[in-house]
Amino acid sequence: MPTRFYRLRLLIAGLLIAVPVCGSSSAAQTSRSPQSSGSSTTVVIDAGHGGHDSGGIPGQKVPEKEMTLDVAQRLKSILTANGYRVVMTRDSDVFVPLPTRVAIANSYSNAIFVCIHFNSAKRAGADGIETYFYSRDSLSLASAIHYFV
Repeated sequence: MPTRFYRLRLLIAGLLIAVPVCGSSSAAQTSRSPQSSGSSTTVVIDAGHGGHDSGGIPGQKVPEKEMTLDVAQRLKSILTANGYRVVMTRDSDVFVPLPTRVAIANSYSNAIFVCIHFNSAKRAGADGIETYFYSRDSLSLASAIHYFV
């Protein structure tokens, strides 16, 4: 049976693969401009937790705030290399209040908002992936990302 850390690495790998795959779909291609034009689709990446808020279960070997920031920075590199404009809600170990994160996301009209968290539970059977989206307009993108993760 795979360990929790094996599943975590698999989840991270899936996330890092999903974005380029989803970005190459016909729906995403039509809304994305080449990087050289300076008007690419904006993706706001929110690395969960940070600063005094470590997230996860107390006593966890690697705090959730470190894992979310690591994945967010890797995702930023991939997206930037594929011509997306990327905005981070945090790019270091600082606490960003929820209203500030919301304000950052809302300041970019028609941006794709990706919030990264790692759920954890002491119950062995509690695992899986959750994908949330705001409106039905986002359903196809959310479904594609969820499928590939």
